[in-house]
This record gives sequence, C-alpha cells and structure tokens, in this order.
Amino acid sequence: MIEMQDVWKSYANGVMAVNGITVKIEKGEFVYVVGQSGSGKSTFIKLMYREEVPNRGKIIIDGTDITTMKNKDVPFLRRKLGVVFQDFKLLPKLTVYENIAFALEVIEETPRQIRKKVMEVLDLVKLKHKARFLPSELSGGEQQRVSIARSIVNNPSVVVADEPTGNLDPENAWGIMEVFERINDNGTTVVMATHNKDIVDRMKKRVIAIESGMIARDDKRGDFGYEG
Repeated sequence: MIEMQDVWKSYANGVMAVNGITVKIEKGEFVYVVGQSGSGKSTFIKLMYREEVPNRGKIIIDGTDITTMKNKDVPFLRRKLGVVFQDFKLLPKLTVYENIAFALEVIEETPRQIRKKVMEVLDLVKLKHKARFLPSELSGGEQQRVSIARSIVNNPSVVVADEPTGNLDPENAWGIMEVFERINDNGTTVVMATHNKDIVDRMKKRVIAIESGMIARDDKRGDFGYEG
C-alpha cells in the first residue's frame, strides 16, 4: 500500500530531515509515527501526500510512484488519500455539510451522490445533527470530526494524519481515536504522526519511531518509547 525505498530529503538550510528510509506499510494497517521535535517525522508524513518531494529514492502509494508524478497529477493522488491536519483547515463560511460536500463537488459528483456520501460520513463521525452548523459553532473535537469526515468522503485507500489530536483535550482526543479505529476497521490504511504518548501506549498498534531522519524502531505492537 505504501512503500518508501531509500528515501532522502534535505532542505535548503542543509538539514537532512529524512536519511535513507526504507519501509513498507501494508493495506489495512494502523501505524503510529513517533519521534521528538526535529526528528524528521513531519517530513516523513508530508512525503506521503507529496507536500514534500524527496531528493532521492522512491515512494509508491497504492501502486503509483509519486516521486515521478507531475504536479498537475497531484490532485488525483490526493483523491486516493485522506489527509487530516492538527488545525482542521475547515472553510469558515461553509456549513459542516458544505465543507464535506466541497471535496465531492470538485470531482463533479452528482448532487444525489454528494448528499448520500456526506450523510454517510457524518453518521460515521456522529455529527449528522450538526450538518447545518458553521465551524465556529462547533467544539474543537467536533471540528476535527468534520475534518476527518471530509478526508474520507471519497473513500480513500489511505488516511494520513499529522498530529490530529494535538489541539484537543484528552476526552476529545480519545473520541477522535475511536473514529480512526472505525475507519481502520472498514479496511482503510491509517498512518498517524503523534506526540500523544497515552494513546500510543494504550492502543498497541504498529509504531515507527523516527530519530535523526532514520527509522530507529519499527514494532508491530509498540509503545511510544520515550518521555516528552
């Protein structure tokens, strides 16, 4: 499903963020990516949805080598991927329904299909009753649920999440993790960068630890592995 082959990424300031990583993530896996600030884990995640491009190596997503992909084809890649961010990135003047529907309108789904799919994902994240609310009328946890719903409305094969619980209190964080578990139970591959030690330690999923741009640890049922 996701494969990195000898991937390197450095920045203009000389920082080597990813240092020869080779890794494979199978279809249907749930993987946490952990590491201290500056370890390279955010770059590792951004490479998966082509926010960053490696200097060297191959990244294959669902059979497609995205390192040779033309910029004009990146939007098509992201239809296969759901991306969830720490800061939600909802459109403030659109309702919950409209925020999610927008992802389907850009690919020219029919109004009937849009309504069906939007209501299905709102049901999954338990927010059907908030469909007509604006983001400003929701709690942080509810806004993140909308962000997740938007990311999965196209039925992506992979969801990549970058610190999705970073702005949430512990109760809301656990609610968000329950949503991700439901998504994963439905067969979607989930790759999540997180600083949340409690969640990683309790959920016992695969853990990839990044240190100095390299994979320091890859445990099938791992824990967070360090303090702070």
